[in-house]
Amino acid sequence: MKRPDLNPVETPLVSTKQVAKALGVSVTTVKRWVDDGILPAHRTPGGHRKLIMADVLRVARTGNLPQADMGQLLPPVISAAGDPDVFLQQLLNAFQMQEWEQIRYVILNAYHAGMAIESISDFVIAPAMMHVAHEWIRGVTTVSHEHLITQMLVGTLYELGGLLRNPITDDRPIAIGGAPEHDHFVMPSLLAKLTLADAGWNAINLGPHTPFFALIESIEKWNPTMIWLSVSHITDGNRFAKEYREMYAIAEKRGIAVAIGGRALTEAVRMRLPYTSHGDGFTQFAAFARTLHQRPAPPKRGRPKKESTEEVID
Repeated sequence: MKRPDLNPVETPLVSTKQVAKALGVSVTTVKRWVDDGILPAHRTPGGHRKLIMADVLRVARTGNLPQADMGQLLPPVISAAGDPDVFLQQLLNAFQMQEWEQIRYVILNAYHAGMAIESISDFVIAPAMMHVAHEWIRGVTTVSHEHLITQMLVGTLYELGGLLRNPITDDRPIAIGGAPEHDHFVMPSLLAKLTLADAGWNAINLGPHTPFFALIESIEKWNPTMIWLSVSHITDGNRFAKEYREMYAIAEKRGIAVAIGGRALTEAVRMRLPYTSHGDGFTQFAAFARTLHQRPAPPKRGRPKKESTEEVID
């Protein structure tokens, strides 16, 4: 089955060899499936078969195929240090397919390639979600598409939280945070938690729609080093400012730093608020966290030097 000409930039194409490796079959089998119409294909000017990732994934889900590792269909990571632009394009492709496994593959690969959580947040996830929002505004996609992608991404972030290189020790500083009442955005405060956890903090995320009295109760319970507040939506500006200042006064009295961020915190709103730190992204948030707590460097390789057993004679 032949597909019409496609834009390879907008539509991710994969080779028969890639598909064979991902499905755990031979290249000959994949070519036979193409010839039999099981897998639609696009012919290049040179006559090579190119398959659309979305078609391969659809057939893999609905057919009785020996699926092995569908993540292999994504382009390889180009540099060991990780290139945000590469991961961003991969994530946009995964969004287009609405495939959780592909979204998961991109985010986890970015982390294992050495990107810090704050960099993944600022340079991969944030611009990708902004693109989705713009597509919805333009009427190219639907709100249900945006919600589905968000849920898939949040699920991946929870999985990433279990992989962070963060030893559990009793001396980790505590940070508490979330989004204020009537702010139902889940992802920003979750990314804040992961950023802090990756930096060696014991980060407690109270999540979206958290009243200020709940933050105050958490201060009394945990006595944290820092409170963070991610503000994407404010319903009543006067009430928000009043309750925030009451919470801040308690935190200030106890010597607790308060870090705030979020798109709803315009300059006009921030002028009414006292705070310790404000950032436009997670990179600034992570930098501020490091001023409060420097994560210990990993031990050097090799065996530790033996202590001398000789007596010191004055």
